[in-house]
Amino acid sequence: MPRFKPLLMIALLAISAIWAVTVFQMVQSRAERREDLGAQKLGWREIAWPFPRDGWPAGRAFRCQQAACVEGSEIYVRAKLGFCNCDTGVADDDEVDRVADLDLISPRFTARAAGQVVRVADLAGRSRSYDLDVADARRGAIGFALSHRCDLMVAVVQGRAAEPLVQHAAQQFLQSPDVQRWMMAALGSGK
Repeated sequence: MPRFKPLLMIALLAISAIWAVTVFQMVQSRAERREDLGAQKLGWREIAWPFPRDGWPAGRAFRCQQAACVEGSEIYVRAKLGFCNCDTGVADDDEVDRVADLDLISPRFTARAAGQVVRVADLAGRSRSYDLDVADARRGAIGFALSHRCDLMVAVVQGRAAEPLVQHAAQQFLQSPDVQRWMMAALGSGK
């Protein structure tokens, strides 16, 4: 009987480890579903990051599937740590042009007008509207460059609908609690 004791202990440890991993996966899966549901309430569904690797970590990408967020629009959001002027934040439209990842969609983009100051929850910066030449078609896009301390959160929404509607849908999405939590965590300032 004494020689079965170590085997029994090993079996119990193995069962405990499997149980712990299963519980962890269930909790993590439930949290991911809850976060995904927050985006889905606004009509956005997460898709794979569609761009090749570059000097920055991949972000998150979403496609609109409802009229409320202009069906077919896509938004790409990612952090660029240490890439912002710590004193002035996002100072001008040239900076939005440089950092907002428009070149990932098309190297041929033209600003429609001067940008505007925007605030998205705890982040402040600028947004600017653009025309994109994509595969012999013209599409509209809005670039966001938002600062937090010395870091940037950039977002680009592209779509075919009128600019104010797309901008409103994008800002509403970026201000949603789940997206805000993710953005602040990506910036190293989790709430």
